Amino acid sequence: MRAAARAAFRLARHELRLLAGLALWLRRRTHGTENGRAFGYARGQGPVMAGLGFVCVIETVAMSVLLRRWPAVHTVALLLDVYGVVLVVALHAASVVRPHVLDADLLRIRQAAHVDLRVPLHRIASVRRETRTTHERAEGELDLPVGSQTSVTLELAAPVEHISLLGRRRRVRLVRFHAEDAGALVRELTRATTTAADAGPGPLGGTPYAGAERYPKE
Repeated sequence: MRAAARAAFRLARHELRLLAGLALWLRRRTHGTENGRAFGYARGQGPVMAGLGFVCVIETVAMSVLLRRWPAVHTVALLLDVYGVVLVVALHAASVVRPHVLDADLLRIRQAAHVDLRVPLHRIASVRRETRTTHERAEGELDLPVGSQTSVTLELAAPVEHISLLGRRRRVRLVRFHAEDAGALVRELTRATTTAADAGPGPLGGTPYAGAERYPKE
């Protein structure tokens, strides 16, 4: 029962983040990019999200016609269908307003409102541009495709902790993700990791970064 309550809480919090992302998108603002350089990734999923939104709209219209003889059921179904359309738009909006962010000490790898993996730069062993369209689940690896594609591969010298949408924790040493300008991200990240290596590992020393993924207060 407690696990179910925690899962329900996480799902509700995720929906609130999606709606907050929609509000930011409408205001043409981004989240968490004040102190670093942003790298977008949402463009590749645009056609898919547009198609999904169109299907949801068609379903809303069809259900509205089919249930017109039952006003109470019609109203409930209409509200649920409209909310579903809003969530589809919000999912895309969250991807736009929550890009990857690179600053002097940290790389935040994000995917909409459900992934915010924080990787200290001194934990990065190598980074390369690598386009992949097939991904098999493997221990210690995290794949974050957009439109079934990843374009950057990040290998870590020590694992970081990834927390899934429902709270499952796993440690990863290799991350594949997508960026629209993968070449620029790899160049900037290579430069930043070199600078971080010259400056030393910092206060965390050689211990694994246990708080690698935490959602900031909004």
